[in-house]
Amino acid sequence: MIRNSLDILDERSREMLALLIETHIATGEPVGSRAISKFSSEGLSAATVRNVFSELEDAGYLEQPHTSAGRVPSEKGYRFYVDHILGKKSLAESDRVAIQAGMRGETSQANWAGGDQLMARASHLLSHFSESVGIVVSPSITHNVIKHIDFVRLSDGRILVITVSRAGLVQDRLVRIDEDLTQDELNRTANYVNANFSGMSLTVIRAELLKRLSEEKALYDRLLQNAIMICSRDLTENDDHSAEVFVEGASNIVAKPDFADVERLRELLRVFEEKNRLVKILTECLSGAPEQPVSIRIGAENSLPSLSRCTVISSHYGYENQIVGSVGVVGPIRMEYARMIGLVNYVARLLEQSLAESPDIVIG
Repeated sequence: MIRNSLDILDERSREMLALLIETHIATGEPVGSRAISKFSSEGLSAATVRNVFSELEDAGYLEQPHTSAGRVPSEKGYRFYVDHILGKKSLAESDRVAIQAGMRGETSQANWAGGDQLMARASHLLSHFSESVGIVVSPSITHNVIKHIDFVRLSDGRILVITVSRAGLVQDRLVRIDEDLTQDELNRTANYVNANFSGMSLTVIRAELLKRLSEEKALYDRLLQNAIMICSRDLTENDDHSAEVFVEGASNIVAKPDFADVERLRELLRVFEEKNRLVKILTECLSGAPEQPVSIRIGAENSLPSLSRCTVISSHYGYENQIVGSVGVVGPIRMEYARMIGLVNYVARLLEQSLAESPDIVIG
């Protein structure tokens, strides 16, 4: 039974809750006490199981859709299950082998793909193995530590900014400034930035440039002023779009009985179309417990009403102790939590491995 107001469940209650949740996940139907009594480790009668279910329902862990029907887990029940009952959160070896092969590509088992291709593969694999929506947010140019930068003058007056991060990620961005600079001036400006600011992010570089500009001796430094113009404009113009988002599997949601409500489904699909919102969703999920490898938001724990009937499982991946991107799965609250947590964590770790091993991954 439930021991006290702290919602601590005894072993019998935990077993009954776990059996009911796992049965409901497998069938999608309300679960009756007779079905669970067959699997009880104590050989409990249906009447005893029914009493335990009643206590769990009173405590908010279970719900009964109809008076004569069995029970289903509540969001509180799922949360307790995830936090206190779930065992090992890992993938089967066969899944791990298949995912790693998929990330590397069928034709090249020895090398990782290029950046966009790698992120697209990761989102596809997340979607395929979860049978839900897979999301991958690629590294953002704004916060990546820059190893090298180049500026290229284009015929239409815009400047192509090419950055190579410390992780070897190459990203291209177009900016336009008020002043028309020659390619020679751009080359000298890039050389100045590379010589003085290699190993910093664009945001830190801009701050350092402004600091130097405030010093009297630097007021007329042409290279410094050019660098500030280009870097500041690059940050301004690309701040909302600096991180690419790869989404796959939205059609998986349509087929699930958990999303039978057409209006709710439409609103959910609109979320997947607005990639900036997806970045914010994953960022919000991971910000709550940055020390945890995987974050789980269940139902109303998600800030968006359109995700109130979904679970979002997410993780971040990094390079040299710096977080550079995130991955996630969005699906119904009724999902295989242990497997999904293992899936998201494994794909995130594979992306980290790819950044560490590949010196020429290109994003953009």
